[in-house]
Amino acid sequence: MSRLFGTDGIRGLANEELTPELALSVSAAAARVLIEHDHSHRPVAVVGRDPRASGEMLESAVAAGLASAGADVLRVGVLPTPAVAHLVGDLGADLGVMISASHNPMADNGLKLFGAGGHKLPDDVEDEIADRLSDGARRPTGAAIGRVRDVTEAPERYVDHLLAASPAPLAGLRIVVDCANGAAAEVAPLAYQRAGAEVVVTIGAEPDGLNINAGCGSTHVDGLCAAVRSHRADLGIAHDGDADRCVAVDADGEVVDGDQIMAVLALAMKDAGELVENTLVTTVMSNLGLHLAMRAHGVDVVTTKVGDRYVLERLRASGYSLGGEQSGHVVLPAYATTGDGLLTALRLMAQVAATGSPLAALVAVMQRLPQVLVNVPVVDKAAVAASERVKAAVAEAEAELGATGRVLLRPSGTEQLVRVMVEAPTEDQASDVTRRLADVVGSVR
Repeated sequence: MSRLFGTDGIRGLANEELTPELALSVSAAAARVLIEHDHSHRPVAVVGRDPRASGEMLESAVAAGLASAGADVLRVGVLPTPAVAHLVGDLGADLGVMISASHNPMADNGLKLFGAGGHKLPDDVEDEIADRLSDGARRPTGAAIGRVRDVTEAPERYVDHLLAASPAPLAGLRIVVDCANGAAAEVAPLAYQRAGAEVVVTIGAEPDGLNINAGCGSTHVDGLCAAVRSHRADLGIAHDGDADRCVAVDADGEVVDGDQIMAVLALAMKDAGELVENTLVTTVMSNLGLHLAMRAHGVDVVTTKVGDRYVLERLRASGYSLGGEQSGHVVLPAYATTGDGLLTALRLMAQVAATGSPLAALVAVMQRLPQVLVNVPVVDKAAVAASERVKAAVAEAEAELGATGRVLLRPSGTEQLVRVMVEAPTEDQASDVTRRLADVVGSVR
């Protein structure tokens, strides 16, 4: 049976797959697990959400589930996922629940759980919660029932935290911000303005519960690129629906992805003596250009499986100070326990302000290699992994590309698909090698 929790919490179509009943049951089970692990006090949980319409319904269910199991609830309203993670620690809470489906369409929603200190829950604790969904535990009564209150100062506390983590004032920077009609619509422009930047225009900053991620945000940057050029801004910042990621746009309207952002931050931190063991943590999907750039500047790159969860695990296990994904999830453990798009943007813009260099000049340290990715339907993923023909085809492709390219075959975790990714010096070569490998992979029976 598949796990209830995926790599980033529970996610599905709101009111069909992620129902109020499930949200209530998961929240109550999480509170019971907390109480069983520590009887010393009544647990406290921070609950936040993004602005999608179903979040209102699910917020009520989550609060009810927590209170019914004896946990006190601190509702912080519409805030980014990293704000909820921060507030768990800042408010001395034991648990955090973020209601969001991140960059997914409006109709979806999700639950992300954080433990004490704002860290994502380990797999074994998530599994324990899943096992307790229908355990028939006795519910508290009377004064033992949890209480619910609103924390109206939560946005201000989060913005203060961001500003304290920003290393340089942004005075003189003219920026455009795309908030994806999501959780950062209020706090992102406020944080950037208070840091000293001039926000010349905002995009996707009028959420109505239905328009989150709709043609805007970090997965739809055409409008941001056009706005940066038309307003002659220094750069643009785009967040996703829950603002745990960001991508940037330079003054010419060219997109700057998570790999390029990490390249800039890694070298800045190395120069400042902040890059622990001169090491960057990223996933196997990061562009080879990032690896080549870091190697040229004396920075080691450690890779993990795809998913910010695995980046976080490696950062915590080894004590490294920077990691992230090509998608724009960037983690700075000295300041945050999870990916924080606003913090990432502030640190990136601080480099522009401090150096006086345009963003395009900073990211020129890394040259992205053409990258082609195709999903190949297969009969049996295991047979593909064991196929000598596939291994021979991969070896032949790697020999052809040498040190200037890369091949990655990755089976889907949920479907009979194998993802074939090739990086090469030219788009034509990458496409040609990908096609040849995909033909071999697809022919395995």
